[in-house]
Amino acid sequence: MISRRTSADHGAITLSYVIILPVFLAAAMVIVQASLWFLARSAALAAARHGADVARTANPPPGPGAESAVAFARSQAAGLLMGPAASVRVGPGNTVQVTVTGHAPSLVPGLPIRVSEVVTAPIERFATLGQLARPGTGVGHREAERQAVGSHA
Repeated sequence: MISRRTSADHGAITLSYVIILPVFLAAAMVIVQASLWFLARSAALAAARHGADVARTANPPPGPGAESAVAFARSQAAGLLMGPAASVRVGPGNTVQVTVTGHAPSLVPGLPIRVSEVVTAPIERFATLGQLARPGTGVGHREAERQAVGSHA
């Protein structure tokens, strides 16, 4: 059997492409933009971890943690994290906090996509055998184990 088109069907396929194609392209752009945002976040996190590794060393000089985080982002994440900046803050409990910020590349001109990642790590400290196992407790690690076992009995 041969089907015949009526005059009302002329241009129906073209009309469906006019509707479907922009929706498909917009969905593809959203997927690509989300991927760029995710990669920029991952790059900022890697840079913050690198900066925290430098900043958490025992008696760190001021500045190298932030500088190394920015240098890492510029060298390893070129094109993924635009305009990286970093800050280091020494927090309570002998911790260091590194914050890396920047922008993800945007497919839409004029749409800034800000990215920020924070890493907190303990500052390294050197201790001899038998010194404090837990900071601020005044109890050595063997004594702490005995107290923990004795308190649960």
